[in-house]
Amino acid sequence: MSVFPPSDTKLRRVRCPACGGDSVFAPINPYRPFCSERCKQLDLGAWANEDFRVATDGPVDDLLPSTQANLQ
Repeated sequence: MSVFPPSDTKLRRVRCPACGGDSVFAPINPYRPFCSERCKQLDLGAWANEDFRVATDGPVDDLLPSTQANLQ
């Protein structure tokens, strides 16, 4: 179920990151930038399942002891 005002209303519409459908990007859409609660929950589940990851160089603990001494 999407939250959409009448089509003649001029509100900013964006692409839903989950399903690719239209989504109203305004305070009247409590799920923005998603089009529905379902899409918002699917995205949250993907993050919780670690389907999405933020790239890092790795923790400092993984460095060799000689490399750690050079960082200090």
